[in-house]
Amino acid sequence: MKPAWDKLMTEFQDHKTVIVADVDCTADGKDLCSVHGVKGYPTIKHGDPANLEDYSGGRDFDALQKFAGSLKPVCSPAKLDQCDAEGKAKIEEVLALDNAKIEEFIAAGDKKLTDSEENFKKEVEKLQATYQQLQKDKENVGAEVKASGLGLYKSVLAHKKKQEEIAAGSPDAKKEL
Repeated sequence: MKPAWDKLMTEFQDHKTVIVADVDCTADGKDLCSVHGVKGYPTIKHGDPANLEDYSGGRDFDALQKFAGSLKPVCSPAKLDQCDAEGKAKIEEVLALDNAKIEEFIAAGDKKLTDSEENFKKEVEKLQATYQQLQKDKENVGAEVKASGLGLYKSVLAHKKKQEEIAAGSPDAKKEL
């Protein structure tokens, strides 16, 4: 993906409203990546720098180019002129709130996201434990059935059927012995 991304950065280098850049989350960009919730690499984010969203589209140059080309200037409190009437009204509604109310809303949303992530991890751990137990049970049954002599029974049955075919006069049965 890196060559496609580098090509995209070159193409959008002088764009008036779209910035295509990369950040090394393992070095100097570590703090920035942490603030924006980057957990895996490569991660593509877009939108308002104060509220970046995850990109989940294709990772080849054509898909990235199409997406970047479709981006419009972001409606935000700092750029109300970029907003439609509905977006502007929503921002003005939130701007009218005192900081404590805004912080309370943000804290509740962040808690909901954190709780959801923790629940997800907990449930995945349970699934992993169930998977491991099922795998172990399957292996135990396989070993038990093998030890019971299933292979011998299959071999004896095949041999007996072949003997029956020979006794019945099948010319192909003699060739296969």
